[in-house]
Amino acid sequence: MDVPVINMQGVEVGKLSIDAAKLGGEINPALIKQAYVMYHANQRVGTSRTKNRHAVSGSTKKIYNQKGTGRARHGDKKVPQFRGGGHAHHKQRDHDDYRKDMPKKMRRKANLNALLAKLVDNEVRIVDSLKMSAPKTREFAAFLDAIKVDRSTLVAVGADNDAVRRSGRNLETVTLCQPSQLNCFDLLNHRFLVITKADLEAYLSGPQSQTTKVAKTNPLGRSKKEAA
Repeated sequence: MDVPVINMQGVEVGKLSIDAAKLGGEINPALIKQAYVMYHANQRVGTSRTKNRHAVSGSTKKIYNQKGTGRARHGDKKVPQFRGGGHAHHKQRDHDDYRKDMPKKMRRKANLNALLAKLVDNEVRIVDSLKMSAPKTREFAAFLDAIKVDRSTLVAVGADNDAVRRSGRNLETVTLCQPSQLNCFDLLNHRFLVITKADLEAYLSGPQSQTTKVAKTNPLGRSKKEAA
């Protein structure tokens, strides 16, 4: 498929040919959902805690006499039925592990397939270069307007591009990420993807593109010492 390449003013300056077969050929909703659930679950820390009646701070004084009031018998106010009291079935101090896992090749296929879904829906903006002379949030917002991006946006930009990163981080609808760390969770949680042509080509030819046995026998990105 041929995807238009635009400049920062929103003017088309060329085309980028992308092999849809390398992205899965067709959209696989089941695979994308499985990876999405995995990424979502792995963000849970599992350290939430609640207090029982013994852990709640406050007085242990009996709130009124045992007999003679006509009311129910009570001790202190820390019991669950009172406001501010402890939880009847409180969460213990054991660490909850919600982590899920997927084979590396399946995970990479899901990420590429999610990118294919974005390309099919015309929700990817490929720019020839993304540079700013100084951090200016107003200029970055004008850039998004020029390329017709008006919803939540995932901007893939390198860590060395400090001016762009500092310009986009103040916008509520913009999320920044490293180009090599694109995944289906972030792609599906945002309407648009903004990425430079060079970064997208590097992503499609880098380690994330290895979805066959080559990913194990001859993985890209490993050092010469590891390869020896």
